Amino acid sequence: MADIRPAREHYASRMRHLTRQFAIGALRRGGAIAQFLGGAEVDGEPAIRWVAISPEGGRYRISLHTVQDPDDDRVGDLPNLISLDPVDEDHVGEDRELGLSEDEEDATALAEQLTDARPDRWVNHEVVDDEYVDHARSRQRPARTASPIESRSTANPSPTTRSGSH
Repeated sequence: MADIRPAREHYASRMRHLTRQFAIGALRRGGAIAQFLGGAEVDGEPAIRWVAISPEGGRYRISLHTVQDPDDDRVGDLPNLISLDPVDEDHVGEDRELGLSEDEEDATALAEQLTDARPDRWVNHEVVDDEYVDHARSRQRPARTASPIESRSTANPSPTTRSGSH
């Protein structure tokens, strides 16, 4: 029986991302959204970054987090990692405010403009940890090799049969 876990992981990963309409709706309902931006380097130190948009006092706060990369897929609480942003280096979990907006759509567009975030990669704020886990695991996986079945079919192609010829 074929192992379907990779397909399920891929499906689950793709389904966690919000459409633009759902991202805006989450903000309107008082929820926060975030986007994992990937790895970075700060003064030679491996780091990870994500951008968040959260409702605050009738406006939407856009913040950038830059923290130490533990390179561990068991880490599940990114805001508790050590900040590597020089502005916030004395405060674990702090972030850098990039802007405020009165409107959800403007906040999302501004966040994308300021951080190169992608419109199709927003998640509910609580899910950004899962995005990091995927990132960490992708660095740990060896390159995919052909399965034994794929190797056999390539090495020994099945003979072609022609119907009606003798």
